[in-house]
Amino acid sequence: MTSRPRLAYSLCTAHPVRVLAAGLALSTASLGAVAPAAPAAASAAAPRAGTLRPACPAAPFGEARCLVLYRPQTSVNRAIAERLTGLAARPKGWGPRQLERAYRLPVNRRSHATVAISIAFDTPNLARYLAVYRKQFGLPACTAPSGCFRKANENGKARPLPISGVRSGWDLEATLDVSMISAACPHCRILVVEANSPTFADLAKTEDTAARLGAPVISNSYGARENGFALHYAGAYDHPGHEITVSSGDFGFTAASFPADLRAITAVGGTVLSRAHNRRGWTEKVWNVGFAGAGGSGCSAYVAKPSWQRDRACPGRTVADVAAVAWNIPIYNKNWGGWVTVGGTSVSAPLVAGIYGLAGNASTIKPGFEYRHRAALFDIIHGNNAWLIPQPKVVCGDSYLCVARNGYDAPTGLGTPDGIGAF
Repeated sequence: MTSRPRLAYSLCTAHPVRVLAAGLALSTASLGAVAPAAPAAASAAAPRAGTLRPACPAAPFGEARCLVLYRPQTSVNRAIAERLTGLAARPKGWGPRQLERAYRLPVNRRSHATVAISIAFDTPNLARYLAVYRKQFGLPACTAPSGCFRKANENGKARPLPISGVRSGWDLEATLDVSMISAACPHCRILVVEANSPTFADLAKTEDTAARLGAPVISNSYGARENGFALHYAGAYDHPGHEITVSSGDFGFTAASFPADLRAITAVGGTVLSRAHNRRGWTEKVWNVGFAGAGGSGCSAYVAKPSWQRDRACPGRTVADVAAVAWNIPIYNKNWGGWVTVGGTSVSAPLVAGIYGLAGNASTIKPGFEYRHRAALFDIIHGNNAWLIPQPKVVCGDSYLCVARNGYDAPTGLGTPDGIGAF
């Protein structure tokens, strides 16, 4: 990979809260970090607050940053290396079966829709890593020879693929994306469109290519602070007859993220999912975990409010539209140690993309479809995304822009999937 000067410019600022933490000696506890409640099953033990870190570094101006957070499952990988079996060698976190139950997904529905991911660089062993994930959790195989799995470059060709992105972070992101699509829609086909670089221009090409190659759903787990330059590429994310999901960001309530700020896409926020003794069997709150991150929300300063959004405190496009789990998920990538716990809205965007694929309606529905089908979503009413500052009143005036409440709120949008009726 060719080296070049990098500017200190990231999705928000270059981790301003970490500078604040260093200057004021703020601890995770004093900032109100709350770890998700550990489920009863040992195999679903949640990672502690502050233990996941970004796989991708801050991006220079004109580039997007992948949003996956990670931590290797060291004890699990050691047990596997020692040929142990049973609980010790079982990946920790929410697997496909738990996600199926939590979101009431009819995964036996034989949808063969193609779900594409837009990603930078090539992940050479992606199909192999996906095979390990699917086998571990009892999902049907999805291979290139069967036509289920396909990779293409940003121009839609099988060769040449971009340079390897191994250990760049984008390879872990690609692994996460295909795993979450698989969890939500086991019978969907997967198309991976690889950009030559994470520049806005190259990533925009992957969007156009994915749509041209016939993918009715396209997932994007990256972002950058919105700006006028980025909006030059907005047209690539507007393809009628194609549903495009985008991560809302991992830095809490701040400036809106591009391309999550665009009108024609579905911006996906994040939650923490936990078991509960209620009718659903699960509960969710806004993802906001210590120094690790918080689901993004924001009020666009550039993009006009779509007709289907009726919230009043933001005159422009409000991020997000819907949400899904963004914490405590296991995936497999040998280059990152084997089994890895991942988090961030990099989880929620491809999961929702998979649900669009499962529903099979993406080629016919119009933008804002979810807003007309709120009854098919779980309303998330707990938590906030005032990242590292336990005072939402200071951050957003204690408003719906950073605090979950009944009905629409920016951190979780209209809510999380209750089946496929909203998709």
